Amino acid sequence: MALDFTAIDFETANGFRGSPCSVGLSKVRGGVVVEEASWLMRPPENHDHFEYHNTRIHGIRAEDVAGAPRFGELFPEIGAFIGGDILAAHNAAFDLGVIRSGLEVSGLPGPAYEYVCTVMLSRRCYSLVSNSLPYAAEEAGVPLVNHHDAAEDARACAGILVDIARRNNANSIAELYLSLGLAIPKQQAFQPGDGLSKQTLAALAAGGGGRFAAAGQSGVGRSAGQLGRAWSNWPEEGTNPAPNPAAEAGHPLFGQTVVFTGELAIARPEAKQRAAEMGARPESRVTGRTTVLVVGDGFVAGDLRSGRLTGKAKRVLELHSRGQQIEVLSEGEFLQMVGGH
Repeated sequence: MALDFTAIDFETANGFRGSPCSVGLSKVRGGVVVEEASWLMRPPENHDHFEYHNTRIHGIRAEDVAGAPRFGELFPEIGAFIGGDILAAHNAAFDLGVIRSGLEVSGLPGPAYEYVCTVMLSRRCYSLVSNSLPYAAEEAGVPLVNHHDAAEDARACAGILVDIARRNNANSIAELYLSLGLAIPKQQAFQPGDGLSKQTLAALAAGGGGRFAAAGQSGVGRSAGQLGRAWSNWPEEGTNPAPNPAAEAGHPLFGQTVVFTGELAIARPEAKQRAAEMGARPESRVTGRTTVLVVGDGFVAGDLRSGRLTGKAKRVLELHSRGQQIEVLSEGEFLQMVGGH
C-alpha cells in the first residue's frame, strides 16, 4: 500500500457550509503531490450572497465568480478529480459538510467518501498551542504563504498528512490510522429526498444561507465595528452540561475539556451546550484538565504571537509552556466544528 489520497479545501461565500465559492485539491501518490486543481464557482442558487466577513478572509467577491458555473454544475469535475480517493481536509467536518450541504441545496446526490481530518491528527501527533492550518503547516515544514487560497491550503493539508505519516512510519492512510488505534471515518452516500443535514435545515429555515458566523479556518463572527473591541465585560458562564455519551468518538471535540473566554457571537451557555453535544466537557476556568480554549472577540491564531489575549488565553500559554496538552481555537473554528450559526 502507498500513501495515496486527495487533500481538499473549500472557501465559502457566507457562513452556510453549502455556499462554496472556491475549491482547491491536491492529489498525492506515494507521499508526493502529483496533480493539483482549483476552481472558482458560484454557490448554489439562493445561497450565493457574499458576506463581508468571508470576503475579508479569502478576498473573493460576487463579481469574481459571476461568470463561473455553479457548484452543482462543477461538482462532476470535482468528483472526477477525487475519484475513489480518501479525502484529507483540515477540519474535515467543515469541508465534507460543504460537499453535503452544497449538493443537498442543489438537489443532487452525493457519493460516499472516506476521509481524514488533519486537525485531529495534528492534535495527536504535534504539540502546538494552536492546530490551525498555518501553525500545523509550519510544524510540518510546508509553511503557508497565502492562507485562504484554496489551492494553497489544500497543498498545505497534504503536506501535514504526509509529515504525520512519516513521523509515524506509516506507508498508507490505513497504516497510519492502525498505528494510532483509529478507524477511518466515512461520510455516507445520499440521494435527494434523504434526510437533510442539520446545517442545511438551519440554512433553509433561515431563508437562503441565513445569518451564520463567517466560514474559513480563521473565521470570525463579529461586525466590522466589533473587531477591535477590548474584552470589557464578564459574560454569563451558565451551567456546565455533561458530555453527550452518544456523540461521535471521532469528532475533534469529543473527550476534550473546553473553556470559553471573551465575548462570543452566541451566548456562552449555548456554546457550552453545543460543545457538550459533541462529547466535550465544558468548564468555566482554565485548569490542569483544560485541553481546549475557545476565544471570542474576533481572535485569530495569529493573535497568539501578537499578544492580543485574554487572561484565560495567557494562562493557556503558560500551561502549554509547561507541557500541558492544550490548544486555542478561534470562535470561527469552534463554530465550524459544531455546525452552528
